[in-house]
Amino acid sequence: MNSLQQLKYLAGYPEQVTSQVQRLIVEKRLEEAILKRFPRAHEITTERALYDFTVELKNRFLRKSPPLSKVTFDSKINVLHGALGLHTFVSRVQGGKLKAKNEIRIGSVFKVAPLEFLRMIVVHELAHLKEKEHNKAFYQFCEHMEPNYHQLEFDLRVYLTCLDAFGPLYKNHA
Repeated sequence: MNSLQQLKYLAGYPEQVTSQVQRLIVEKRLEEAILKRFPRAHEITTERALYDFTVELKNRFLRKSPPLSKVTFDSKINVLHGALGLHTFVSRVQGGKLKAKNEIRIGSVFKVAPLEFLRMIVVHELAHLKEKEHNKAFYQFCEHMEPNYHQLEFDLRVYLTCLDAFGPLYKNHA
């Protein structure tokens, strides 16, 4: 694997940043660096626990938004295609009424990950309830819900790079 493939999650970051990550990969110290900052995986292992976690955040920051009908880990979401989670809004006609459902799907790679990364992905998907596009207002709302949003997004990209290079970090989880 060439260095561009190894650093696909860090495309667009300055060379001084990517070279530091590349050096940690070559020296086989990237896992150690991540585990030092994020020593444990979260304990949210069931769909119900994920739903409750997400609704708690939603109720804190988006009380007036429509309810979530479903929150789930989804093995079909592929981080290689740029998606870590998905927010879907489905409208259906049932009888004479229009029913709307909001669903959030989180990539199953986050079943075993630091809580900070799961929270960042959930915050991102919840922000889509208020702002559909990835615009300035969207990212401002992400930062409102998670003040460390941009740092966590970078750390998450490094984590995904590490998973590609070395495999799972939290080996004592299912």
